[in-house]
Amino acid sequence: MAGRDQRRKSTDHAWLITGPLALLAILCCTAISVISDRPYGDWGLAFLIFLAMAGISIPVLNFVVRRQSVGVTLTEIPLVVALFFLPPLTVVLIYTLASLIWSASQRFRPAKFWFNVARAAAATSLASLLLLRLPPLHDVGPGTWVSLFLAVNTITLVSLVSVVGVHVLLQGWQAGREALRTTPSVFLTTSINAAVGLLVLIALRQTWWSALLLAALFAALALVYRSYAQFFRQHRTLTGMYDLARLITTSGADAALADVLLDRVRALMQAESATLWLPAQGRHPEVLLTARVDTPGLLDVAPTPPVLRERTRELAKTLSMGRLLGDEGALRREISAREIKDVIVVPLRSGQAVIGTLEVANRLSDIGHFAPGDIPIFETVAAHAAVALENSRLVDRLRHDAYHDTLTRLPNRRRITGALEESVKIRAPGEVVALLLFDVDGLRQVNESLGHAAGDKVLAEVAARLRASAPSSALVGRAGGDEFLVTLRLESADEALELAGQLRDQIRDEMVFDALTLDVNTAVGVAVHPDHGSDAATLLLRVDLAATAAKSVPGSVQLFNPGLESRSLHRLGLAGDLRRALDQGELEVYFQPKVTLRDRRLVGVECLARWEHPTHGTVAPEDFVAVAEHTGQLSRLTEVVLREGLRRSREWAQADQLLPVAVNLAARTLTDQHFPDRVQELLTEYGVPAQSLTLEITEAGVLDGTDRPIPTLHRLRDLGVRLSVDDFGTGDSSLAHLRRLPVHEVKVDRSFVQGMATDPGDLAIVNAVVTLSQQFGLAVVAEGVESELTLELLQDIGCEIGQGFLFSRPLPYERLAAWFGAQVDPETISGAELPRLRVVP
Repeated sequence: MAGRDQRRKSTDHAWLITGPLALLAILCCTAISVISDRPYGDWGLAFLIFLAMAGISIPVLNFVVRRQSVGVTLTEIPLVVALFFLPPLTVVLIYTLASLIWSASQRFRPAKFWFNVARAAAATSLASLLLLRLPPLHDVGPGTWVSLFLAVNTITLVSLVSVVGVHVLLQGWQAGREALRTTPSVFLTTSINAAVGLLVLIALRQTWWSALLLAALFAALALVYRSYAQFFRQHRTLTGMYDLARLITTSGADAALADVLLDRVRALMQAESATLWLPAQGRHPEVLLTARVDTPGLLDVAPTPPVLRERTRELAKTLSMGRLLGDEGALRREISAREIKDVIVVPLRSGQAVIGTLEVANRLSDIGHFAPGDIPIFETVAAHAAVALENSRLVDRLRHDAYHDTLTRLPNRRRITGALEESVKIRAPGEVVALLLFDVDGLRQVNESLGHAAGDKVLAEVAARLRASAPSSALVGRAGGDEFLVTLRLESADEALELAGQLRDQIRDEMVFDALTLDVNTAVGVAVHPDHGSDAATLLLRVDLAATAAKSVPGSVQLFNPGLESRSLHRLGLAGDLRRALDQGELEVYFQPKVTLRDRRLVGVECLARWEHPTHGTVAPEDFVAVAEHTGQLSRLTEVVLREGLRRSREWAQADQLLPVAVNLAARTLTDQHFPDRVQELLTEYGVPAQSLTLEITEAGVLDGTDRPIPTLHRLRDLGVRLSVDDFGTGDSSLAHLRRLPVHEVKVDRSFVQGMATDPGDLAIVNAVVTLSQQFGLAVVAEGVESELTLELLQDIGCEIGQGFLFSRPLPYERLAAWFGAQVDPETISGAELPRLRVVP
């Protein structure tokens, strides 16, 4: 409705041209009445010439410009005769009346009807006024030729200028420029017609009997014009069909084909719109695209009602309606309601099946209509389009099969690899590209005991659960065999681990097949870009290593770390050995003192786990902590260290040596909602005050960009436990972030402390951390104090506590007791104050 209102409003604007033309006609006619001695008369001859004008006013050539038609007629021939023999106002009257009758026969709308009438009156009145200002027409000599030639071309010029003005006013400058392109052909045709009219005039001046010969000549000339017009249309149609067929055969997918097809079909058929409709088929969604003459690009709506397409699909034959094509009863009323004057809808066939429709609506210009001869042309175009569509969908199906698994219909490893290659090319701050590999446990046993059909059902169910549970942004695929891949962008590796655990839990739900219920578990490997690789091949290799490591503990989630490549077999053995070491108490806890820098008082010790493997020797803490974290043994390892630290703290308190202990926590421990309760139980069990326990969490763990750790931190602080941020400065956070966290202490990373003496930048960083932390009421501990110069610099900037080899290395309990005896002043050991170091080596 809005589109029709806009068209009606634009058409009404044509009165801005029609009005001035009518005014020009009135002024010229008035001037003629004043200047001419005989402005009108000779009505008998005028009637005969009027009949000739009306008879040949039907255009023999049409040039369609956008929505309008510029017609070439033979009216200039009788017009030349009228201008010579008749008074000027009589010429204006019969020419205007002929234009009025022709416009009425074409059933133009009022705006266009009166525009044509005003244009004819203004053009002939201006030409007649021009003739009055030229020398009189007494004979048919060269002077008369020039005068009549100027008069006829004046009429053509006024008509052309008014038509261009209407195009510019209604449809913009582009339409006006297109109308101007017809100027040479229009003036050439007018000049030829004027020359023929002069020949007719010369013959009539010799004898009026020549009118009979001229009538025969005119009939032959009309046939020649029409033959040329028919040849021109056929040539244009064949050229257009050849170009269209060539472009259709080189097009690819449906969307590319529609871009090529619709605009060319619309131009070929000289229609206002061309529409392609393909109903939904399999994985292909419905396609409804339309090209309109006034609209760039394609629209996803059609001017014709859906009932036409459905009827064409149902009957499997061409449906056409229009002035020259016949009607379809109720369907005609449907298109009339949408202001459609004619339409052709052709089915697109694939064999005997109809796969869609191609349609054109409204032949351009008010006088144009689709004819029966247009239907075979349109059906030929549709046949080419149907073949191209089937070929494009066949290619698309082959391409789809090449990149998808036939059993689960998920993308295969090749498709995942390609998507991963594209993802790693785009770096986004604060995001990682996560790759999760799910390995289904026990599928071989299912195949051997129940058959491969049951195994296929298990794989299909795992695929369905992964696809349903994974985030919408994830790409889920089958790597082959019993392995599935999931890739997507996340905020961190921890979030990837959490997602992997959630998806694994969804897969672990019972699977019911007929009367059989199965429990299916998976081992999950996780790798992230850019931490674990810069290209897809490396990430796939490393996620395979992570998944292999996860298989050692069924149902576990394993994040890749660099040690998996060089020590993958070593790590696989450590998982089982660590469990045995925890069971048999083989892990040992070392203690490293923390000392005040001003007065050398011992303020506590940090508890550090150590493992002496019977076969591999000393195992690096980062190795066995990573194994514990990703094999579900992290909570046991943390509890072992906590128990040992609290036990020793109780013993020191019983010996009047108040010595707080600090224990490191992994970031994942903060996601365990039961951990604060377990800490409370251990504090109660060992009778240690909560303020004597400090829990240290790395900066990356406590400031991970989310609020997940905050509830656990608040619960721990409510217990009275002190909280410390370890390795501060290595992440992307700032001290301002700490203000919203319930922490008591900041530990400056050793890399900055050790560089203070040689790097002014490190000194500035440590100074800033100390100053701002003190303003926030936080204690500051400097890690890695190894020289007297570093100690003096820390004292100068006001750092309170230090920890490092300058005071002591991490020591087992027995050696720590000896260190106490050698370094602590016995006179300072009492319950009232902290012990002071006697000598600092």
